[in-house]
Amino acid sequence: MTQTPESTSANTPDRRDFLRTAATVGSGLTLAAASVRAEDDPSATTTPDDTPLRIGCVGIGARGRHLVNLLLGLDGVHIPAVCDIIPERVAWAQQAVTQAGQPKPTGYDRGPQDFARMCEHEDLDLVINATPWNWHVPICVAAMNSGKHTAVEVPAAQTEEGCWKLVETAEKTNLHCVMLENCCYGRTEMMFLNMVRQGLLGDIVHAEAGYMHEYRRGWNGWRHELSHERNGNIYPTHGLGPVAQCLNIDRGDRFDYLVSMSTRSSGMNAYYRQKLGPDAPQAQAKYTQGDVNVSLIRTVQGATITLGYDVQLPRPYSRVNLVQGTQGIAQAYPERISIQGPSDDHSWKSLDDYREQYEHPLWKQLHEQAAGKGHGGMDYLVLYRLVRALQTGTAPDMDVYDAASWSVVTALSERSVANRSQPVDFPDFTRGKWKTNSPLGIVTA
Repeated sequence: MTQTPESTSANTPDRRDFLRTAATVGSGLTLAAASVRAEDDPSATTTPDDTPLRIGCVGIGARGRHLVNLLLGLDGVHIPAVCDIIPERVAWAQQAVTQAGQPKPTGYDRGPQDFARMCEHEDLDLVINATPWNWHVPICVAAMNSGKHTAVEVPAAQTEEGCWKLVETAEKTNLHCVMLENCCYGRTEMMFLNMVRQGLLGDIVHAEAGYMHEYRRGWNGWRHELSHERNGNIYPTHGLGPVAQCLNIDRGDRFDYLVSMSTRSSGMNAYYRQKLGPDAPQAQAKYTQGDVNVSLIRTVQGATITLGYDVQLPRPYSRVNLVQGTQGIAQAYPERISIQGPSDDHSWKSLDDYREQYEHPLWKQLHEQAAGKGHGGMDYLVLYRLVRALQTGTAPDMDVYDAASWSVVTALSERSVANRSQPVDFPDFTRGKWKTNSPLGIVTA
């Protein structure tokens, strides 16, 4: 779906009542409560009569096809509806579903707004949104207003207004709006969270994160257009999400303000001059997005985060993923750790020395079935955990406040860059509930 936006459902009462209850009893949507083990949650239950979770998928591009395949591999999931503006993509999804032994899903391909018809007419529990970024908010809002939970690819929104629209709609409808931030389920990211929860690093005061991925060869269409229109950190959540969980953002602390600055833009022109020649339109074009953006975030409780965005220059891949506290420091790119000891030896050690004790239990349980299923298994885990939460009535690991707080960095960084790196305050999407919300727990399968 590439254009620009910004009859009565057949739901059975018992089923809809259960899933609406799951949005509040198990999770406390407006409380952003901690995720808990399903077996320890007194409100946890299973869907009535073991009815499959019914999921509609909007956006069947490369990412959407991958998600369809992963969903079809999860127990208790049916896909009765698929939507895309390209009929051939809808036909692909219909074939994939039928080949998995499920009935042929209804296809919606009548144009860029046909997702609204799907949300209105289909008996769905969850709408998965894997469309271009400018469609994330409209589709999520339509899904929730039609009584469906929704999960969206990253970033959840591009503007502060869009973030607020997601939060307010989720609160109004009492439904989940979850951003599919798969990097929170990376093996090292999950191990760092476990280390933090067990106190290995002490009191966490600083983190470093980012998205450093030379992407010029893969950017075309709407992604390429962004480099002509934006200037800030336009893809913040892959790096930010995992460290935000370690810092208990919106669960005991919150982002307070940021400052952001960008370099000049040279990388895109240089790349196209080399590949296409100096007279090529791409080589002559004006690119607004700086090659490197760096943002500094301070939290209300006094922690800091350095957040980078670097996709227009040649470089190895990195999300940095550094967490530092009063007892030690751990880093994922490269993997290394240093813990204070009696000898005050500040040398780096291998993370492998700590895996047996601090490997996240969810990874221990599911790494074999997640293997080979996208980005080291994290793509599988993010869907598994969401589906499991909806099936049992327990809290998803991430909520609409995470989606808003992590995504709004784009708009705030652009504002700061445009004003000579002036500080910009974060909105409090929780409206004060961050003070009493519980931190994310160490979940299991």
